[in-house]
Amino acid sequence: MKSHRLHTLPQGIFKKLAEHKEQMKRQGRSIIDLSIGSPDLPPHPEILDALSGWAADPSAYGYTLKALPSFNEAVADFYDKRYKVAIDPNHEVLQLSGTQDGLSQLALSCINPGDLALIPDPAYPIYEIGVLLAGGRVIRLPLKQENRYLVDFSSLPGEVLERAKLLYLNYPGNPIPEMAPLSFFEEVVFYAKKYDIKVIHDFAYSELVYDGRRAHSFLSVPGAKEVGVEFNSLSKTFSMAGCRIGYMAGNQEMVESLASLMSHTHYGIFLPVQKAAEKALRQGEILFRDHVNTYQRRRDFLVQRLREAGWEVSQPPATMFIWARIPYAVSSMEFCEELMEETGVVLVPGETFGKQGEGYVRISLVQPETLLDEAVRRIKGFLEVKAGA
Repeated sequence: MKSHRLHTLPQGIFKKLAEHKEQMKRQGRSIIDLSIGSPDLPPHPEILDALSGWAADPSAYGYTLKALPSFNEAVADFYDKRYKVAIDPNHEVLQLSGTQDGLSQLALSCINPGDLALIPDPAYPIYEIGVLLAGGRVIRLPLKQENRYLVDFSSLPGEVLERAKLLYLNYPGNPIPEMAPLSFFEEVVFYAKKYDIKVIHDFAYSELVYDGRRAHSFLSVPGAKEVGVEFNSLSKTFSMAGCRIGYMAGNQEMVESLASLMSHTHYGIFLPVQKAAEKALRQGEILFRDHVNTYQRRRDFLVQRLREAGWEVSQPPATMFIWARIPYAVSSMEFCEELMEETGVVLVPGETFGKQGEGYVRISLVQPETLLDEAVRRIKGFLEVKAGA
């Protein structure tokens, strides 16, 4: 038995991919998984030491109910040092069981059935899922190369902006690994204030930025905290994905709304995980610099090898993904299914992320260079067969 609400949700492609992968593994097939962005690098030893040290404390196994004050203070300290943003740890930070958890419930806490939300296309699926679960309606905003994959507010009808209650953004982005200039976030704040739209900025890839660049926090724009919040996570930056810990920071009213909902559904995050996360945030770049360098080397290696194999792909400035146009005319789903079945290399079809993603695939940098090299060798053979067909 399913509720009517569940029937409104699109099919989850990641579940479908996982089922196909497991079937192939049972058949003894060799799989190289470049689909889900789950870090393969371990957390820094200092994070592991903090986690194991606190896990040995017999008193650490009760309900925490909410964030430790020291965790919220660590978030505020991280934002001050990293982005020069002042955050009130008592009223402008909310700890989450990973950003996926918060993003899935935020709409439920701040919009009503029938309310309109603006979501990029392509975009991470949970934005739309969260709105649909809340009974809201979605308008997709196409991200186009000619606009540097930024939302073009000037192209939106005034009546759409007047009706919109929420705007979701994600820079550096997933699946499109592009960054936004500060001027874009200034434009976002302007439109949000003018039309009374609340902004949700997903900043999960904030530190996986390459070639000496730095990503801008949405909250660093004057007035941003008046109109929105920023989600961040320790999953990607600090390779703590399995720990399921992140946070939302910014607008106090939105923080309080989601906190009120969570007070009915959550019992807090395991104390040793909170303390390990606190350690990571306090230490900052010292604990993630090597990870960034590793992903950058993988990016350079994979882009070069794919180009040598005849697949022209762009070099992303950030994240753990490459967003690549399929090199011949076929749907993204068909391409990925055939590639996986014939080579064992698993990619994500672009259509998973929205209509504008059709014709593209997302490739993750979550394997060592030896496996990336083998993946390209298999892909090259696959493409040569298709070219000769």
